Amino acid sequence: MKKVPSGRRELLGTGDASSASNGFPCFDQDGFHDAVPPRFSTMPRASWKGFIRLSLVSVPVEGYTASASGETQISLNQLHNDECHGRIRYKKVCEVHGEEVPASDIVMGYQFDKDQYVVIDPDEIEKLRSERDYSINVDRFVEPETIDPMYFAGRSYYLLPTKGGDKPYALLNRAMREENAYGLAQVVISNREQLVVLRPIGKLLGISMLQYAANVRGPEQFEELLSETDVSKQELQLAKTLILATKVDDPEIEEFHDLYNERLKALVESKVEGREITSPKESAPLPTINYMDAIRASLQRRAKSAPKKATTKKGARTPAKKRKTG
Repeated sequence: MKKVPSGRRELLGTGDASSASNGFPCFDQDGFHDAVPPRFSTMPRASWKGFIRLSLVSVPVEGYTASASGETQISLNQLHNDECHGRIRYKKVCEVHGEEVPASDIVMGYQFDKDQYVVIDPDEIEKLRSERDYSINVDRFVEPETIDPMYFAGRSYYLLPTKGGDKPYALLNRAMREENAYGLAQVVISNREQLVVLRPIGKLLGISMLQYAANVRGPEQFEELLSETDVSKQELQLAKTLILATKVDDPEIEEFHDLYNERLKALVESKVEGREITSPKESAPLPTINYMDAIRASLQRRAKSAPKKATTKKGARTPAKKRKTG
């Protein structure tokens, strides 16, 4: 196993067969370093272990992926379209020898010209790293509203304090909540420096991946494709009425479900159990009508589906509650 400096052994973990063979830190499919938390026996496995660094303050933490899609999504495998229905496998084959190559004989390289590569040794990559690369380095704090949701890359992680980090973790969490502040930070993940936002989530701290500005198309080039359109006050007011009629205080995200995945799951279960396969009932297609008429129809439908409030006639007496006797 590659010798790790004492100051970094905890950051790189104890290592396994893959880390011992290629010298790279072990990263899981989410890109964080493989580290198993000793404190939690029923918790998911930690994906990363390191520090939150804010100036001279360091908070030891470990990260857990917030995504549970792998536990809920139905995955289909490719099979041979024959009576055997054998599983289709992908193998790593050398294009020169035409033979499968084991992981121990695979190295990394960069193509600088056609069929010309320069081999990059793991030790050379390791020398490029600094202690800073194994930390979530907070550069500045901003108000949450200043971060355009367009920059969010869709991956988030919960951070929990490790030994000695409970007090500074709680302090940072409370200070960020009371100041309504998010931290912009960078951390190396999957051999790339990633931009993340550090934010309080209740009593927890979490990070969400952001895209760099250079990787996000600005709206200007798309706004140029729009034509100038006049909107009357009546049209605007009607549209606002529809919005207000459907506006709620709590989004209740848990009410939304992946209907396609649920149908796919039901299909798989039916096939496994040999039941008859049925198709979901399709709703009748909506007729094409004027958009203003569509807004009015939507408001009418909304009014019909809204629960009726109990009303009491003015001056009517409410029946008195019976007293309990005994």
